[in-house]
Amino acid sequence: MTLSIPTPSTAPAKRDFRRLIAEYKIVALLLVIAIIWAFFGALTYDHSLGVSEFLTARNFSNLLRQMAITGMLASGMVFVIVAGEIDLSVGSLLGLLGGVTAVLDVWWGWPLYGTVAAVVLLGVAAGLLVGWLVAYVGIPSFIVTLGGMLAFRGAVLGITGGITIAPVHTDLRFIGQGYLPESIGSILAVVLFALLAFLAFRTRAGRVKHKLPVSSKPVEILKLVITGAVIAGFVVTLNSYQGVPVPVLVLLVILGVFTVIGDRTVFGRRIYAVGSNLEATRLSGVNVNMVKMMVWGLMGLMCAFAGLTTTARLAAGTPSAGFGGELDAIASCFIGGTSMRGGIGSVIGALVGAVIMASLDNGMSMLGIDTFWQQITKGIILVAAVWLDIVTSGSQR
Repeated sequence: MTLSIPTPSTAPAKRDFRRLIAEYKIVALLLVIAIIWAFFGALTYDHSLGVSEFLTARNFSNLLRQMAITGMLASGMVFVIVAGEIDLSVGSLLGLLGGVTAVLDVWWGWPLYGTVAAVVLLGVAAGLLVGWLVAYVGIPSFIVTLGGMLAFRGAVLGITGGITIAPVHTDLRFIGQGYLPESIGSILAVVLFALLAFLAFRTRAGRVKHKLPVSSKPVEILKLVITGAVIAGFVVTLNSYQGVPVPVLVLLVILGVFTVIGDRTVFGRRIYAVGSNLEATRLSGVNVNMVKMMVWGLMGLMCAFAGLTTTARLAAGTPSAGFGGELDAIASCFIGGTSMRGGIGSVIGALVGAVIMASLDNGMSMLGIDTFWQQITKGIILVAAVWLDIVTSGSQR
């Protein structure tokens, strides 16, 4: 029997390549976005006007509003996958909650605060029910959420009668179609940068205090400068059209809150521990069933936000809303670096993945590419993202 042993020159090179990809995956994904935007920008360039249709501020604003709904679902899906589970019902639950929103607003004439409160509570309750069936009853999440996908879709057909409910009131429509005034958008950008700078220096001080490795000060300053430039470009571009869209603002708040939950809370650390080693976490005294149930509660909350935003953006409740949303959310997570084995993933990565998905949809639609080619392209990218996860897993063990 002959053993094939990698030569000393190739094995370290493979390990270095895997480690490089694993450590700088977000940077690599941002480069992918830049390449996608440059590609579609070149293909949609209008020589008569001297401008690219894809790279206009208007299209950029539409792309981000389109991405916001997928981003909300992906933010919750990250924690579900990190915990070692999967949720196939989020698109149908979005559709159900969007239908409930339209019924309460159009047919029953509820005020905005009542509609939002009812939909949020219903979303959290639905998520907790799914989590209870998985964590405490012991039914595999694949089966529970597959059944939920069918049940929720049937329920929305039942409550809407299979028809579109419109139009919703103006105050509800603002949630999906509104924009922030230019001055407020600029102030929020400054506040966001100041907060990120504070957290960066606080984290660095904590690592220095505990004698952990840190980057040099010039590198940290360079990161902040790049971050500030990105935030400034983001706000200036959106302000040149109509301002920061409200759904994008909501998504940024979700990003901040979920990042804090995942990185700086006991609950967040327990989610990652459950996905990394369930039995070891259980033996350490953690109530893993409660952790999983609460994760699904957060997923239900995100479905509520996405359902409200979808109905507000369309100014109507449609029975087909959210169809296929679970696939886009799952794909965004995997593209953004969430491991299918659990224990690894980040909300920022998932949102970057959502931007990639939305950019492909937007760009191919502008080029008039047939829908089936769009589906094929996204399927190939999803498989490639999972393959990349497998390739880089050796450097993370």
